Amino acid sequence: MALQWVILAYVVAAETALAVLLTLPSPKAVRSRIVSLVSLILQPALFVVPFSGFQLLDIYWKNEHRLICSGDTCTASERDRYEKSIYKAQRNAILCAASCLVYWFIYRICKYNREIERMEELEKRFKEE
Repeated sequence: MALQWVILAYVVAAETALAVLLTLPSPKAVRSRIVSLVSLILQPALFVVPFSGFQLLDIYWKNEHRLICSGDTCTASERDRYEKSIYKAQRNAILCAASCLVYWFIYRICKYNREIERMEELEKRFKEE
């Protein structure tokens, strides 16, 4: 079970690195190359959205079927284990949301850069006329 969270954490880290790379100031030629490369990666990287959704459903199902440890029936170690599992579930839910959100950021950054390039070409054509 821990492997899927490690994979998702690495995917979020890679997406974050790409978002930082896209937002750094760079020359037009380099930026257009980076944007075109990242645009090619975006479609195969879309797997992160359903994967994160499935993981969120898994977290929800486990939360609904978790034994509640409260009152005098629980020992201190059981209560600690219960709280630790709650914190892990919250961390994993944040990780899933972050993966989808950062993917969307990268998509929008690439789309805006392509629109800017298209508008610059259009402006260049109008200036030539």
